[in-house]
Amino acid sequence: MKVFKFGGASVKDAAGVRNVQNVLQQTGNGPKLIVISAMGKTTNALEIVVKDYLFSKEVPESLQAIEDSHFLNLEALFQNTNHQVFGKVHQLFRELKNFLQHNKSEQYDFVYDQVICYGELLSTTIVSEYLNSQQLKTNWIDARKFIKTDSVYRDAAVDWEETHEAILEHLDVDQVNITQGFIASDANNFTTSLGREGSDYTAAIFAYCLNAEEVTIWKDVPGVLNADPREFKDPELLQQLSYEEAIELAFYGASVIHPKTLQPLQQKEIPLFVKPFLNPQEEGTRVGKGELIFPKIPCFIVKKDLVLISLSTLDFSFMVEENISEVFRLFHQYQMKVDLIQNSAISFSVCVNNKFNQLDKLIQHLKARFKVSFLPGVSLFTIRHFNDEAIEKLEKDKQILLKQLTHNTLQIVTRD
Repeated sequence: MKVFKFGGASVKDAAGVRNVQNVLQQTGNGPKLIVISAMGKTTNALEIVVKDYLFSKEVPESLQAIEDSHFLNLEALFQNTNHQVFGKVHQLFRELKNFLQHNKSEQYDFVYDQVICYGELLSTTIVSEYLNSQQLKTNWIDARKFIKTDSVYRDAAVDWEETHEAILEHLDVDQVNITQGFIASDANNFTTSLGREGSDYTAAIFAYCLNAEEVTIWKDVPGVLNADPREFKDPELLQQLSYEEAIELAFYGASVIHPKTLQPLQQKEIPLFVKPFLNPQEEGTRVGKGELIFPKIPCFIVKKDLVLISLSTLDFSFMVEENISEVFRLFHQYQMKVDLIQNSAISFSVCVNNKFNQLDKLIQHLKARFKVSFLPGVSLFTIRHFNDEAIEKLEKDKQILLKQLTHNTLQIVTRD
């Protein structure tokens, strides 16, 4: 069993869907589990739909452009407009509109997951039907029937026991199965999601439960690069990474591999490959047991739009364990992901991601016990395996607010 994952860029249009067929033909026969993300920027577009809907409480006009784009791709892929896929896609849009018309909840995270899932449901339906039309038989499955989670919408935790049981009992492993990334369901069968960019994690969940031979993530880059090409010039390919090094890079914010993806693969020593979907015969990057990183060169990572919070006690006493434990309790309560910590005897600075838009509530709560200053819109730069040249290159022309150095990792917080 091999597990493949195709991201949104790889199925962004009709040409991308056709290329999935090309990749599958070049990589040989045999049972596969294929995880597919929403087409192109559909998830971003559906986020706008959620925002518009919660403002107006009506089916927003912004949904129409998403529907139009999917039918344009259908018309480019299927000459026969009477093909059953047109009816299936129509039905998915009807279901989405029906939810928007009858939903009573105003909870953003719940509504978000019930709406966002349609990006993946649409893309997998289109890809599966196209491959079937090209005599490459596939079996479409609903990931929500296999991956079970708690009810923390937008960031659900997997119920591994129930998920493992569902996959082993109900998945036909002798077929080429196509399923959705990113989405799951809770005990009440409401849709949940595993966090943005969580399709890699979906692939790892299935791979773990199926004892897969390997996982391949097909990307629009040659493999894992030592820097994001959208942020840094002339990035280089990393040919090999250990699980530990890849987890470190993911933790610091490297966007090629989702942070949760690597742990289940490491537990069963399932190798992970990151390869270019336009050149499937290229080696790409292998993640597994072995050498920490090859070639051993500095790796640059950036996280933007973070918040730098600085705290001190109101009576200038020490920031000791009791104070710090209270701070972290509040971070957990308000769903703040901590990306960097720096403390002294009387102060405590932390860089957090305000993903769930609860910064104002957190700050008000902190002010009851601490002197608080905060600065939104900062960037966190990280260099793994730094050298003097890399540091000089990174720090040039930046206003540095905070700097932290360990034996092989440099981090700086800068004002955007």
